[in-house]
Amino acid sequence: MRISVSSDMDEPVARSLVAQLRERGHEVVTHGALRPGDDPQWAACSEAAARDVADGTSDQAVVCCWTGTGASIAANKVPGVRAALCTDAYTADGARRWNDANVLALSLRLTSEPLMKEILDAWFAAAPSEDAEDRENVAHVGRLDGGRTVPS
Repeated sequence: MRISVSSDMDEPVARSLVAQLRERGHEVVTHGALRPGDDPQWAACSEAAARDVADGTSDQAVVCCWTGTGASIAANKVPGVRAALCTDAYTADGARRWNDANVLALSLRLTSEPLMKEILDAWFAAAPSEDAEDRENVAHVGRLDGGRTVPS
């Protein structure tokens, strides 16, 4: 899977995230402080990673900033993106399963390396629900974007 990763700071957890994704066999595209010469501002780099998902050049993205909140807000402004700020494995599982989230937002401040691995395990193990009610909720969110959807 091709995954875009953005961070507004070159923090150890962000570097560990990139390494962990590569160890799991994913192709990683970096943005922000993780790419020399790129715009490191959380709004710009989160948008760049989210646009990769929206335009289909990446399958998913992980966006990071100090709290994760700004990164998730910026990513969610891109039509077709469903970004979820996850602080634990249970939330990551639910975000993928019930919300068909295609962008994971993480806090650089709160996410330790062991916690990051648990979140990634849950994120990649979960599949989007086929339940009609769950699919309708995801479709409703797509209509809020003017009908634009991004494949799961």
